[in-house]
Amino acid sequence: MKSLTRPRGDRVIAGVCAGIARRFDMKPSTVRILSAILVLFAGLSLWAYILLWIVMPSE
Repeated sequence: MKSLTRPRGDRVIAGVCAGIARRFDMKPSTVRILSAILVLFAGLSLWAYILLWIVMPSE
């Protein structure tokens, strides 16, 4: 089972979306698009992204 960590090389801002993509075997761009849609339409707060940035360990 893959762990939920932020990669060092594939970061755009903090690597949260890349870490989630790696954990669930998805493309990072897909996770970035989905998270942007959730922020805009589903009310997912940027606070969730910031919280994951703080909680997820770096590689």
